[in-house]
Amino acid sequence: MPALKPTDWTCEIVWLGTVTSEDRKELLSEVRNELTLRFDGVEGSVHGGRTRPSCSRVTAQYPKGTEIGNERQLSIVSVEELEVIAEEMGIDAVDPARMGANVVVRGLPDFSHVPPSSRLQAPSGATIVVDMQNRPCQFPARSLKQVVGEPAKGFKTAAKGRRGVTGWVTREGAIRVGDTLTLHIPDQRKWKP
Repeated sequence: MPALKPTDWTCEIVWLGTVTSEDRKELLSEVRNELTLRFDGVEGSVHGGRTRPSCSRVTAQYPKGTEIGNERQLSIVSVEELEVIAEEMGIDAVDPARMGANVVVRGLPDFSHVPPSSRLQAPSGATIVVDMQNRPCQFPARSLKQVVGEPAKGFKTAAKGRRGVTGWVTREGAIRVGDTLTLHIPDQRKWKP
């Protein structure tokens, strides 16, 4: 019996990008029409690699800088949540490039809370494992400040619970703007400690 269940839930890829510069102040994704996903992440991305140094998000498990598996190869956000973030910040729109995003999707409600270990699978077979919700941080706020000014200070608050998810590549292939991704979820009950 399969441990992952395909669902009827799908979303459309409406934007793609990749961060190629180490400049954290800029944190700017370059817009693409297609991304090649490899086991070590998005081809050409500074966030690629099978391993990465641990960051502040996992200091309860590892000292900062410890080499760990790279479960943060991709950043995926939704149009719907970007619209709410912009509204709460009092601006017209949040540019996903200024968030260092790789993929923007439309059509999956409550996207930042899809179950960890879910899969998003493209028509090419390329598959992304959802690690967990991406927490807001100061880097997108710094980048956004360059184009929206002072309202960028409200990014962390507005993006809480809405910054999308991080993930890694479990099957290589291409993803393209206009592709439909199918959500596959773990076949298990909710945890009841």
